[in-house]
Amino acid sequence: MITSIAHATIYVLNQDEALDFYKNKLGFEVGDDMKVEGDFRWLTVYPKSNSQLQLVLAEPKEGPMFTKDSADKIRSLIEEGAFGAGVFETENCQKTYEELVAKGVEFIQPPTEQLYGVEAMGIDNSGNWFSLVQR
Repeated sequence: MITSIAHATIYVLNQDEALDFYKNKLGFEVGDDMKVEGDFRWLTVYPKSNSQLQLVLAEPKEGPMFTKDSADKIRSLIEEGAFGAGVFETENCQKTYEELVAKGVEFIQPPTEQLYGVEAMGIDNSGNWFSLVQR
C-alpha cells in the first residue's frame, strides 16, 4: 500500500537558476543537491514549514528517462509555459503575493476570490505557472 508522496518533479530549464528562484524568491529550503550518475543532478527543495513533500527541480536531458528528441520537446513546452509547478498554500495570499512581487516574482493573476479560497497565479523563472492558495 502506498502511504504518501515523497517527491514531485518540476522540469526547469536551468537547475542553478531554478534553485536561486525557489530558494531566494519563494523561500524554500534545499533538500538534496548531489550528482548521482554522470552529470545527473538530484536537486530537491521544500517549503520551510513542510519537508514531507519535496519538489525535484529537474532539467530534461537525454538519458534513461528521455531521448534527445523528447528532452528537447519538453524544454520547448517549458519555455511555452505549458507546465505547472504546483499549488502552494499560504496563510495570507495577499501578503505573500505582495512579498513575492517585491522580490521580483512575476504573477499572471493577483489574489482573487475563488470558490475554494483566495488564489494568485505566478510564474517561476523557467516559465512554469504556480498557484498560491489561501483556504
